Amino acid sequence: MAVTFNDLGSAAGLKKLDEYLLSRSYISGYQASKDDITVYAALSGAPSASYVNVSRWYNHIDALLRISGVSGEGSGVTVEGFAPVEAVATPPAADSKATADDDDDDDDVDLFGEETEEEKKAAEERAAAMKASGKKKESGKSSVLLDIKPWDDETDMKKLEEAVRAVQMEGLLWGASKLVPVGYGIKKLQIMMTIVDDLVSVDTLIEEQLTVEPINEYVQSCDIVAFNKICKYSRF
Repeated sequence: MAVTFNDLGSAAGLKKLDEYLLSRSYISGYQASKDDITVYAALSGAPSASYVNVSRWYNHIDALLRISGVSGEGSGVTVEGFAPVEAVATPPAADSKATADDDDDDDDVDLFGEETEEEKKAAEERAAAMKASGKKKESGKSSVLLDIKPWDDETDMKKLEEAVRAVQMEGLLWGASKLVPVGYGIKKLQIMMTIVDDLVSVDTLIEEQLTVEPINEYVQSCDIVAFNKICKYSRF
Protein backbone atom coordinates (compact mmCIF):
# COMPACT_ATOMS: atom_id res chain seq x y z
CA MET A 1 0.00 0.00 0.00
CA ALA A 2 1.41 3.40 -1.02
CA VAL A 3 2.36 5.80 1.77
CA THR A 4 1.96 9.59 1.64
CA PHE A 5 4.01 12.19 3.54
CA ASN A 6 3.33 15.94 3.70
CA ASP A 7 5.83 18.80 3.88
CA LEU A 8 8.97 17.05 5.09
CA GLY A 9 10.62 20.45 5.38
CA SER A 10 8.45 21.32 8.38
CA ALA A 11 8.53 20.15 12.00
CA ALA A 12 5.05 18.65 11.62
CA GLY A 13 6.10 16.68 8.55
CA LEU A 14 9.23 15.35 10.24
CA LYS A 15 7.24 14.43 13.35
CA LYS A 16 4.83 12.35 11.25
CA LEU A 17 7.75 10.62 9.52
CA ASP A 18 9.42 10.01 12.90
CA GLU A 19 6.26 8.38 14.25
CA TYR A 20 5.93 6.29 11.09
CA LEU A 21 9.49 4.97 11.46
CA LEU A 22 9.06 4.16 15.15
CA SER A 23 8.28 0.53 14.33
CA ARG A 24 9.91 0.33 10.89
CA SER A 25 13.42 0.09 9.53
CA TYR A 26 12.44 1.19 6.01
CA ILE A 27 9.69 3.21 4.33
CA SER A 28 8.17 0.01 2.91
CA GLY A 29 8.94 -3.67 3.27
CA TYR A 30 11.93 -5.27 4.94
CA GLN A 31 14.74 -3.96 2.78
CA ALA A 32 15.86 -0.59 1.45
CA SER A 33 14.03 0.34 -1.76
CA LYS A 34 13.22 3.14 -4.19
CA ASP A 35 10.70 4.39 -1.62
CA ASP A 36 13.56 5.12 0.79
CA ILE A 37 15.49 6.95 -1.95
CA THR A 38 12.43 9.10 -2.77
CA VAL A 39 11.96 10.20 0.85
CA TYR A 40 15.72 10.58 1.37
CA ALA A 41 15.95 12.89 -1.66
CA ALA A 42 12.92 14.91 -0.50
CA LEU A 43 14.67 15.84 2.77
CA SER A 44 16.82 18.97 2.61
CA GLY A 45 19.55 17.36 4.70
CA ALA A 46 20.27 15.25 7.75
CA PRO A 47 17.41 15.66 10.25
CA SER A 48 17.88 16.86 13.81
CA ALA A 49 18.90 14.18 16.33
CA SER A 50 15.70 15.04 18.21
CA TYR A 51 13.86 13.06 15.53
CA VAL A 52 15.40 9.81 16.74
CA ASN A 53 13.76 7.42 14.30
CA VAL A 54 14.16 9.64 11.22
CA SER A 55 17.80 10.28 12.13
CA ARG A 56 18.48 6.54 12.52
CA TRP A 57 16.80 5.75 9.19
CA TYR A 58 18.47 8.65 7.34
CA ASN A 59 21.97 7.69 8.47
CA HIS A 60 21.35 4.07 7.49
CA ILE A 61 20.11 4.95 3.97
CA ASP A 62 22.95 7.45 3.55
CA ALA A 63 25.47 4.71 4.41
CA LEU A 64 23.82 2.22 2.02
CA LEU A 65 23.94 4.70 -0.85
CA ARG A 66 27.65 5.28 -0.25
CA ILE A 67 28.62 1.63 0.16
CA SER A 68 26.37 -0.78 -1.70
CA GLY A 69 23.44 1.09 -3.22
CA VAL A 70 19.72 0.30 -2.99
CA SER A 71 18.04 -2.29 -5.21
CA GLY A 72 14.55 -2.92 -3.74
CA GLU A 73 11.49 -1.94 -5.79
CA GLY A 74 9.30 -0.69 -2.92
CA SER A 75 5.51 -0.35 -2.77
CA GLY A 76 5.23 3.27 -3.89
CA VAL A 77 5.48 6.43 -1.82
CA THR A 78 4.20 9.98 -2.35
CA VAL A 79 5.84 13.08 -0.87
CA GLU A 80 3.72 16.20 -1.32
CA GLY A 81 5.57 18.80 -3.35
CA PHE A 82 8.11 16.25 -4.57
CA ALA A 83 7.52 14.23 -7.75
CA PRO A 84 9.12 10.76 -7.81
CA VAL A 85 11.61 10.87 -10.66
CA GLU A 86 10.10 7.92 -12.50
CA ALA A 87 6.68 9.58 -12.73
CA VAL A 88 7.72 12.43 -15.02
CA ALA A 89 7.85 12.26 -18.80
CA THR A 90 11.18 12.40 -20.62
CA PRO A 91 11.98 15.69 -22.41
CA PRO A 92 13.45 15.83 -25.93
CA ALA A 93 17.00 16.84 -26.96
CA ALA A 94 19.98 14.95 -28.28
CA ASP A 95 22.89 12.48 -27.72
CA SER A 96 24.23 9.38 -26.99
CA LYS A 97 26.17 6.28 -26.77
CA ALA A 98 23.53 3.56 -26.32
CA THR A 99 23.55 1.06 -23.51
CA ALA A 100 22.26 -2.10 -25.16
CA ASP A 101 19.08 -3.75 -23.91
CA ASP A 102 18.86 -7.54 -23.51
CA ASP A 103 16.35 -7.81 -26.36
CA ASP A 104 18.20 -5.43 -28.68
CA ASP A 105 20.93 -6.19 -31.21
CA ASP A 106 23.17 -3.26 -30.19
CA ASP A 107 25.41 -5.43 -27.99
CA ASP A 108 28.41 -4.76 -30.21
CA VAL A 109 28.94 -1.26 -28.78
CA ASP A 110 32.20 -1.23 -26.81
CA LEU A 111 31.36 0.49 -23.52
CA PHE A 112 35.01 0.49 -22.45
CA GLY A 113 36.51 2.07 -25.54
CA GLU A 114 35.80 4.76 -28.10
CA GLU A 115 33.11 4.03 -30.68
CA THR A 116 34.49 3.95 -34.20
CA GLU A 117 32.92 5.80 -37.12
CA GLU A 118 31.88 2.44 -38.62
CA GLU A 119 30.13 1.41 -35.38
CA LYS A 120 28.34 4.76 -35.13
CA LYS A 121 27.18 4.50 -38.74
CA ALA A 122 25.99 0.91 -38.24
CA ALA A 123 24.07 1.87 -35.08
CA GLU A 124 22.41 4.81 -36.88
CA GLU A 125 21.41 2.56 -39.79
CA ARG A 126 19.88 -0.02 -37.43
CA ALA A 127 17.96 2.68 -35.56
CA ALA A 128 16.66 4.17 -38.82
CA ALA A 129 15.63 0.76 -40.13
CA MET A 130 13.80 -0.05 -36.89
CA LYS A 131 11.95 3.27 -36.94
CA ALA A 132 10.99 2.82 -40.59
CA SER A 133 9.64 -0.67 -40.00
CA GLY A 134 7.59 0.44 -36.99
CA LYS A 135 9.13 -2.33 -34.89
CA LYS A 136 8.62 -1.96 -31.14
CA LYS A 137 11.77 -1.60 -29.11
CA GLU A 138 11.87 -2.60 -25.47
CA SER A 139 13.66 -0.09 -23.31
CA GLY A 140 14.02 0.72 -19.65
CA LYS A 141 14.49 3.60 -17.24
CA SER A 142 16.86 4.00 -14.33
CA SER A 143 16.98 6.32 -11.34
CA VAL A 144 20.47 7.66 -10.65
CA LEU A 145 21.74 9.65 -7.65
CA LEU A 146 24.87 11.75 -8.28
CA ASP A 147 27.36 13.41 -5.92
CA ILE A 148 28.77 16.57 -7.53
CA LYS A 149 31.62 18.25 -5.63
CA PRO A 150 32.81 21.85 -6.06
CA TRP A 151 36.42 23.05 -6.04
CA ASP A 152 36.21 24.80 -2.69
CA ASP A 153 33.97 26.64 -0.24
CA GLU A 154 33.98 29.74 -2.48
CA THR A 155 32.29 27.96 -5.41
CA ASP A 156 28.85 29.41 -6.14
CA MET A 157 26.66 26.32 -5.59
CA LYS A 158 23.63 27.97 -7.16
CA LYS A 159 25.52 28.53 -10.41
CA LEU A 160 26.94 25.01 -10.18
CA GLU A 161 23.44 23.50 -10.03
CA GLU A 162 22.21 25.77 -12.83
CA ALA A 163 25.13 24.60 -15.01
CA VAL A 164 24.37 20.95 -14.25
CA ARG A 165 20.64 21.29 -15.03
CA ALA A 166 21.48 23.14 -18.25
CA VAL A 167 22.82 19.83 -19.62
CA GLN A 168 19.93 18.43 -21.66
CA MET A 169 19.69 15.41 -23.95
CA GLU A 170 17.06 12.96 -25.11
CA GLY A 171 16.28 10.44 -22.39
CA LEU A 172 17.55 12.58 -19.48
CA LEU A 173 15.41 14.22 -16.81
CA TRP A 174 16.82 16.02 -13.76
CA GLY A 175 14.98 15.53 -10.47
CA ALA A 176 15.24 16.67 -6.86
CA SER A 177 18.48 17.99 -5.39
CA LYS A 178 19.98 19.13 -2.12
CA LEU A 179 23.25 20.46 -0.71
CA VAL A 180 25.10 18.15 1.70
CA PRO A 181 27.92 19.38 3.99
CA VAL A 182 31.29 17.75 3.27
CA GLY A 183 33.54 19.59 5.71
CA TYR A 184 35.52 22.81 6.13
CA GLY A 185 32.54 24.83 4.96
CA ILE A 186 32.31 22.92 1.66
CA LYS A 187 29.00 21.50 0.46
CA LYS A 188 28.38 19.05 -2.38
CA LEU A 189 25.35 18.85 -4.64
CA GLN A 190 23.34 15.62 -4.50
CA ILE A 191 20.96 15.40 -7.44
CA MET A 192 18.59 12.75 -8.77
CA MET A 193 18.05 12.07 -12.44
CA THR A 194 15.99 9.64 -14.52
CA ILE A 195 17.51 8.22 -17.69
CA VAL A 196 16.25 6.07 -20.55
CA ASP A 197 18.83 3.29 -20.54
CA ASP A 198 19.32 2.89 -24.28
CA LEU A 199 19.61 6.65 -24.85
CA VAL A 200 21.85 7.85 -22.03
CA SER A 201 25.19 6.50 -20.81
CA VAL A 202 25.89 7.86 -17.31
CA ASP A 203 29.66 7.48 -17.75
CA THR A 204 29.54 9.46 -21.00
CA LEU A 205 27.33 12.10 -19.38
CA ILE A 206 29.87 12.58 -16.59
CA GLU A 207 33.00 12.45 -18.74
CA GLU A 208 31.78 14.51 -21.71
CA GLN A 209 29.26 16.90 -20.13
CA LEU A 210 29.54 17.35 -16.36
CA THR A 211 33.34 17.53 -15.91
CA VAL A 212 34.40 19.52 -18.98
CA GLU A 213 34.28 23.21 -19.93
CA PRO A 214 32.40 25.31 -19.05
CA ILE A 215 30.92 23.29 -16.14
CA ASN A 216 34.33 22.33 -14.74
CA GLU A 217 34.66 25.94 -13.67
CA TYR A 218 32.43 24.89 -10.77
CA VAL A 219 32.66 21.08 -10.70
CA GLN A 220 35.71 19.28 -9.34
CA SER A 221 34.31 15.74 -9.52
CA CYS A 222 31.12 13.79 -10.12
CA ASP A 223 30.37 10.33 -8.70
CA ILE A 224 27.50 7.85 -8.95
CA VAL A 225 26.02 7.21 -5.49
CA ALA A 226 23.10 4.97 -6.46
CA PHE A 227 21.87 3.43 -9.72
CA ASN A 228 18.50 1.65 -9.73
CA LYS A 229 16.35 0.23 -12.53
CA ILE A 230 12.81 1.58 -12.20
CA CYS A 231 10.77 0.31 -15.17
CA LYS A 232 10.63 -1.06 -18.69
CA TYR A 233 8.43 0.16 -21.53
CA SER A 234 8.05 -0.24 -25.28
CA ARG A 235 8.66 2.61 -27.68
CA PHE A 236 8.71 2.96 -31.48
